[in-house]
Amino acid sequence: MTETHAIFQQLSSTLQEVVFGQEQTTNQLLIALLTGGHVILEGVPGTGKTMMAKVLSQLIQADFRRIQLTPDILPADILGTNIFDLKNQEFILKKGPVFTQILLADEINRTPPKTQSALLEAMAEGQVTLDGDTLPLSDLFWTIATQNSLEFEGTYPLPEAQLDRFLFKLIVDYPPADAERELLATARMSTPGARSNLQPLKPVATIADCLAARRAVQQVTVNDNAIDYLLALVQQTRQHPDLSLGASPRAAIAWLHASKSAAWLDRRQMVIPDDFKQVALPLLRHRLVLRPEAQLDGLEIDTVIAGLVDRVPVPR
Repeated sequence: MTETHAIFQQLSSTLQEVVFGQEQTTNQLLIALLTGGHVILEGVPGTGKTMMAKVLSQLIQADFRRIQLTPDILPADILGTNIFDLKNQEFILKKGPVFTQILLADEINRTPPKTQSALLEAMAEGQVTLDGDTLPLSDLFWTIATQNSLEFEGTYPLPEAQLDRFLFKLIVDYPPADAERELLATARMSTPGARSNLQPLKPVATIADCLAARRAVQQVTVNDNAIDYLLALVQQTRQHPDLSLGASPRAAIAWLHASKSAAWLDRRQMVIPDDFKQVALPLLRHRLVLRPEAQLDGLEIDTVIAGLVDRVPVPR
């Protein structure tokens, strides 16, 4: 376990060396990887969302596929289809990009609901059904979806049922000034207009390491007091006067598992209340729905989540 911890500490530090000024986001991304939960990365263009996914996949030596989602993308373009081979007089399965280990669904809100729903079974069950045949996906299968936080014209917002399939929604903001200065200092030696090259990156982990870490996370203990605290937090989301939709039982289970991953990443074998608080924002911000009156008052969902977490007393 000590060796696995060391690998993930190295993975975290290497990721932060390449992706400047996004320490919190990269840490939460690793928590999602340990939990096995899918992630939405939301932010304005140019903040490194796609690069973050590419770098992480290279550092763990994972198969990586990217889908640039547009309004004309069909479900078959993601899942694959059976094609008739005239030479052999038989159907041959042409697998789509979903048959990979890390799938980047770029600008997921620009594709219609029919195509968005094609990912539902893959994300929820780890399998794909094509022409009546059920095909398993990789044990690591992990979806990272990106979306632009500014442009809404010509987009198809994800429905609540699909949003609930994502473990985290991470906000990728502009980097701090000192981190951006370091980024510019690094970029001044590169050729203008040159494509980013990730080949020099040396892998620091393997797929086997990631799966072993997930098994280690399962051994993290959660005592009865922590369970009661989590239950009180979940109940608070359902009773909050500014919310019309609270956390579902699926969200509560996801909250539990993500907190165990946060504890393990912090080298602890027991979940403490701070672990629940640490993952509350990314886990809840896409699941809870503000009442219309609260939206008119200018309330933001992150502010409401922070307030309700502070409202619940921490157990001794």
